[in-house]
Amino acid sequence: MINIDKAALGFNAVGSKHRLGVLLELVKVGKSGLTIGEIQEQLNIPASTLAHHLDFLKNADLIYQERRGRSIFNYAKFDYIELLGNYLLKKCCVEQ
Repeated sequence: MINIDKAALGFNAVGSKHRLGVLLELVKVGKSGLTIGEIQEQLNIPASTLAHHLDFLKNADLIYQERRGRSIFNYAKFDYIELLGNYLLKKCCVEQ
């Protein structure tokens, strides 16, 4: 269940062009995920800036990371993204 504070955090996280771009790339690749280097290569974002954006998305519960050897893989949290989208839709037309 999502309350308004958690929803605001999630929507704020994708309120940046770069963070939305990162999330869209992770959604596109599905369950295979992307390494930090792959994201950086695809979006041409400096490493330090990308780290900040990934932390922001992770703290908003939109992505998760998994270390495999020396690589950190990033994955979209599809269940939560769906809940976040549905949060808006459930509010539609209730007070008419």
